[in-house]
Amino acid sequence: MLDVEHQLLAALTELENTVRQLPTASPKPPLLPLFARIDELAGLLPRETDPTLLHYLHKKSYEKACRYLQGRDAENQAGNCRHV
Repeated sequence: MLDVEHQLLAALTELENTVRQLPTASPKPPLLPLFARIDELAGLLPRETDPTLLHYLHKKSYEKACRYLQGRDAENQAGNCRHV
């Protein structure tokens, strides 16, 4: 896994953990910086990046992107676009 992919997985995990804490958090943590960081890292991925990962990121399917980066892409369900 490339360094940028490790950073992307860390950012996706941070987003997931932050969203999980939202119901009880006071004050609510800002999510926009996390989304911006994910978009920034996605833009740093090399051209030869697997199109599946790029698709997940483009469609904001962050859970699928996280599973993909964890080597668990087989667990992803097909979406409305007929793409896993």
